[in-house]
Amino acid sequence: MTTLPMNDLEGAIRRTIRDVPDFPKPGILFKDITPVLAQPELMRGITGHFAELYRNAGIDAVVGMESRGFLFGVPLALELNAAFVPARKPGKLPYERVSESYALEYGSATLDMHVDAVKPGQRVLVVDDLIATGGTAVATAKLVERLGGKVVACCFVIELCFLDGRSALAPATVQSLIQY
Repeated sequence: MTTLPMNDLEGAIRRTIRDVPDFPKPGILFKDITPVLAQPELMRGITGHFAELYRNAGIDAVVGMESRGFLFGVPLALELNAAFVPARKPGKLPYERVSESYALEYGSATLDMHVDAVKPGQRVLVVDDLIATGGTAVATAKLVERLGGKVVACCFVIELCFLDGRSALAPATVQSLIQY
């Protein structure tokens, strides 16, 4: 997989992300990655960047959170030759599952994972489009750990540093491409 040099990739992503004020509620400046999805070169660059970081980390599974985590997690899992595991909103998984509720910067939510999605001892990489307070990623990490897996690292396209979600994930390694 060919990738853009990091400076070019970061600049291109910054120029492409769309700011949407007052979404999903007043006072929130939403970082919309939809325009990034429309550019195959950027998607290849993001996947290639994270794959290079974790290629030799012995990752057994990549967990992506609904729904934008799926968009980055599936190609990354393929590139790492790892399983992809979806962490889904309630009512979306058909089989027996475990659940974890968590707080968001603008409300609360719950994620589910199939009970057999992560095997004991598996090394897991958690991926999503954005980290804010860290609530979604922490809930996902708790699900992985409840199933016996070990979260090796978490990676995000965007990090909202002023909300300090990174510290909630300690001691896991956290990587982000773009910081605001």
